[in-house]
Formats: sequence, C-alpha cells, structure tokens
Amino acid sequence: MTAEAIQYLKALLNWADEVEEKIRHNQPLASLEIWRKDFHQWKNDIEKMLEQHDQIPPGIVREFQHKGEQLVKEMANLLSPARNEDSSILPGQHVLPPLPYEYDALEPYISREIMKLHHSKHHKSYVEGLNQAEKMIHKWSKSKNHHMLRHWMREQSFNGSGHFLHTIFFSNMSPKGGGRPSGELFDRIERDFGSYDRFKKLFTEAAQSVQGNGWAMLVWELRSGRLAIHTTERHHMFALWDVIPLLVLDLWEHAYYIQYKTDRTTYINNWFHVVCWNNVSKRFAKAKKLKWQLA
Repeated sequence: MTAEAIQYLKALLNWADEVEEKIRHNQPLASLEIWRKDFHQWKNDIEKMLEQHDQIPPGIVREFQHKGEQLVKEMANLLSPARNEDSSILPGQHVLPPLPYEYDALEPYISREIMKLHHSKHHKSYVEGLNQAEKMIHKWSKSKNHHMLRHWMREQSFNGSGHFLHTIFFSNMSPKGGGRPSGELFDRIERDFGSYDRFKKLFTEAAQSVQGNGWAMLVWELRSGRLAIHTTERHHMFALWDVIPLLVLDLWEHAYYIQYKTDRTTYINNWFHVVCWNNVSKRFAKAKKLKWQLA
C-alpha cells in the first residue's frame, strides 16, 4: 500500500472518532446500537488492514471510503428527527469532513499534491480557526473586552466562511463529474441564463474577474427566486446575503498555483471536467423550497 493510502485510511479512523464524539453530544448511542456495531466493525477492518501494510489489495481504500459514506447516510437517516428539531454543533466542535474521494481522484485536472495540501492543511486550518473563534466568543461575557470581541468576530467570519465554502467546494466535485446538469437544475439554468452555454461562459468570465483570492458561485437568491452568479473577494468581502451557494469555485492561489502557476484560466476551464452536477442538483432541490417575500 502506498504511503498516501495509509495516510488516507488513518484519516478515516480519525474522522470516525470525531463522528462518534459528535453523536455523544447530540444523541444517546443506545438508539444507534445496530448502526454502532456496523460502524465499529468498519473501524476494526481498517485497523486490521493497516497492520498488513504491503499485503493490501488494490482498490481497498475506495471500498472503505464507500462503506464509510453508506454508514454516514444511515446515521443521518436515524438521527434526522432529532436533527430537525434541536440538534446542533456546539461552539468550537466543528470537525474536518473527509473528502468523498481520494486525493488523486481528480487527476489530471487537479493534482493529488494540491488536493492533499488543500484539504489536510488549508481546510483544516479554517476548521481550527473557527473553533477557536467560537470558543472565545462563547466566553466573551466573562471579560467584556469589546476590542477582543471585534477581533474574534472577524476570525469567526473569515474562518467560518472558509470552512463552510470549502465543504461545499469539495462536495461539488467528483472523479465522475463533468458534462452538463440534467433535470430541473438544467431547466432552471436555461430559464435564468438563457442557455447552459451562456451560463458557463458567464461563470467562467466572472471567475476570471476576481481580483486576488476569492470565489465564484452559482447561488439561489431567496429574494429574487432565481439562480444567479456571484463573486467574493477572500471569503467574506463583497458578499450578498439571503443567498444559498449551490456551486462554488475556489480561486485562492492555494487551489491551483502548484499545478497551474498563474494560468488561472486553464484551471477554471479544467475544473468543469470534475463538477459533480448531481451534488449541485441535490442542493438546488432543497434550496428552491426556500423563497422569502420577493423584493
């Protein structure tokens, strides 16, 4: 097994521990007894496989990844009533989500080196920064230091936006991505932009127009009841509220510079080869149900 595969399996184990910890905060494990047994068996299988080192069959990492995804979906279904009512993440308890694919799965469009650095370093730092900011804000009432509150509010905005947008970004991509959307999302794109080709051209040019670090997004505007394209500088500057991001493109240099250097245009064009329109469609199906009074 490659060192990369070993690292990924270890990351799955770390993530599994974090999942169990979150469940303890939100739901008694007794209500998930059958699921918990399957989950522990999955963890044990990974641990045994790591002990074998060079004797690990090809493709086993993807099998463990697929099983983990199934277990997460089962857990979500079991906890959905509680989650809809009052479940939440406590201040400072956010965790780094595992990628839904291996670091090299998006090659040649996005290299393994970039994905590994992007997820395990940059995204992780946003999670850690958000947790620290939330904890400090949660404790603020004890000190009443207004200057420090301003600082931690800014840290929460920057790191929180970084964490949430990266979570969408990584989910928006797939090794089986590319092509065009279908179904209701495609119809809506045709309606709101005139055609898919016009949407793609506008999205590409909007992404190219971002000065420095930032994002390009396809969003659902709650106040206008339609799809739109937005850009932001950094994570939180020039952002519009009352919108739900559906598809996001990371335009920070750490997302492409190692592979594409200053050729941002090629990065943007190649990114469309890994867009997971199925993920975007699922987000749209939920988002379109929300529409405030139009204004």
